Amino acid sequence: MVPASRLVGPALVLIVLLGGCEAGAPPATPPIVPGSSATPREVNIVLKDWVFLPDPVDVVPGETVLIHVINGGLEIHELVIGDIAVQDAWEAAELATINAPPGPTPAVSVPPAVAGIRVVVPSGQRVDLTWTVPSSAADVARLLLGCHIPSHWAKGMRARVIVAGEAASDASPIRSSGAAPGQSGP
Repeated sequence: MVPASRLVGPALVLIVLLGGCEAGAPPATPPIVPGSSATPREVNIVLKDWVFLPDPVDVVPGETVLIHVINGGLEIHELVIGDIAVQDAWEAAELATINAPPGPTPAVSVPPAVAGIRVVVPSGQRVDLTWTVPSSAADVARLLLGCHIPSHWAKGMRARVIVAGEAASDASPIRSSGAAPGQSGP
């Protein structure tokens, strides 16, 4: 028979562990405090193979954010912020490199009117950028995140940007407009 004094220690450990395992709701996420140019709000965006995390990205119209773009994938990725015309322009530019000869990745560019914001991040690295979000909620609603390294957009590497506190609509998938760069979609 085991003496009672030897059971007290393990019994206390079990009581403490069970007391810490209360099944309750997790604490609510605190509201977003908008960033300013003097103190931008920090936002992490992780690029993995074929996804952006988080999706959607919550922003406050007019705020300034310091985006830490982290490539947690095995391949090179890019972050393009812009509306569908911007996404279409970068997709067309990157697709033009598919048959490039082996060697360094060819430099690509698009006209300034459809450039948006773009950063390229090698695997395992981080690039920081400061961005002032458009002040109009309607303009924010048109923004998307995309990666246009050949085949990445087609594999679904895209995400939404939404106004903090609004629900993301899953009703319609993010698609290319189908128009040539510089033209409106259907």
